[in-house]
Amino acid sequence: MAKISSPSRPRKTARPRAISRADAAAIFGTLSHIMPEPKTELDYTNPFTLVVAVALSAQATDVGVNKATKRLFAQADTPEKMLALGEDAVREHIKTIGLFRNKAKNVIALSRMIIEEFGGEVPQTRDELVRLPGVGRKTANVVLNEAFGQHTIAVDTHIFRVSNRTKLAPGKTPDQVEEGLERITPPEYLKGAHHWLILHGRYVCKARKPECWRCAIAQYCRFRPKTPPPAA
Repeated sequence: MAKISSPSRPRKTARPRAISRADAAAIFGTLSHIMPEPKTELDYTNPFTLVVAVALSAQATDVGVNKATKRLFAQADTPEKMLALGEDAVREHIKTIGLFRNKAKNVIALSRMIIEEFGGEVPQTRDELVRLPGVGRKTANVVLNEAFGQHTIAVDTHIFRVSNRTKLAPGKTPDQVEEGLERITPPEYLKGAHHWLILHGRYVCKARKPECWRCAIAQYCRFRPKTPPPAA
């Protein structure tokens, strides 16, 4: 009787090993050398305009937000001025941004809350910031880091992608990625980590196709296979 061979099993693809702390330090050291003084690409003049700009940036590009807020902030750069400007005028200024109607309501509501509950000053704790209408954990972390110099990491789509691709801080949710980054990032790089990862994801480790051939941290990255340079 002929021996019936069992169907061959597909080979398991080896999973990339987790990144080491030494490699994590090398990644941030390299990025810090390339971008010594990283900062947000959103235009703002004070903590209040930063809160508004970051809140408006949800589902919108920084370029688009900057275009919309240029005239808005020229007229209203404090919560008092924004409240006096009114929802209709705010809506008119930001109508080129996605979800502009709801965002205009939030801008007026958060301006009112800052005046009534925080004496006109943007609060400096995450728990207080997330109480503001339209402000979530990500927005709060951006404000705390950029405006007040706190060592927070705001996980947006770019940071989420880069952290998972490189295996720097893999996670299924933004909160998991944030916790992983806080654990593995050396203390001296915590202030700039948020900006370095966003800018790297925006311009090099792109969503559709990472440009591995020109990536300064490719040797530490666990992403496989690396993308080759485009054909000449």
